[in-house]
Amino acid sequence: MTPTRRDALLAAAGLLAAPPAFAADALRPTPAQTEGPFYPDVMPAETDPDLVQTARRQAKGELLDLRGQVLGLDGRPVPGAMVEIWQCDANGRYIATADARRGGGDPGFQGFARLKVGADGRYAFRTIKPVAYPGRTPHIHYKVYRPDGRVLTTQMLVQGEPQNERDGVFRQLAPADRSLVLARLDRAPAGWRTQWDVVLA
Repeated sequence: MTPTRRDALLAAAGLLAAPPAFAADALRPTPAQTEGPFYPDVMPAETDPDLVQTARRQAKGELLDLRGQVLGLDGRPVPGAMVEIWQCDANGRYIATADARRGGGDPGFQGFARLKVGADGRYAFRTIKPVAYPGRTPHIHYKVYRPDGRVLTTQMLVQGEPQNERDGVFRQLAPADRSLVLARLDRAPAGWRTQWDVVLA
């Protein structure tokens, strides 16, 4: 089984008492990946962390409780970081104008959300399990803004998805970095849940 970011961080938890240089080596930065063509050009009316319940209706798809932490290389939280996510709906459509004009989008899916993490660096979104669309394996886009202005753009993929190895964006990563963008999804009473931490360089 391919190790995930979650597995690496759990393993690193036992090294917190080690000297700082050794602790830093235990965490590797989340690799940058393309923003893609469908970052929202017009923001939705709602950008809150609940993407599956808009003023109009409930989103289609399987619910996903998406949580994690924004961490530095030393394993400490990065307070005040801003996390944005965006993804296609259950029909494979983004809210970006270039994709939305193709039609068939889900009006109940917000498609984009942002939040600022607290002192503990934690974030939580209520969204849908990502789905594939032609040319791409299931994924969720991320932008993480550090308080100092630096930005990481990346993507979270689903561990065990058979399309991962054929995905061009995933294959652009160095083989040693590929496990760092994979998240293990576990069954939950209301759908799925995952913990995916972002490590900033």
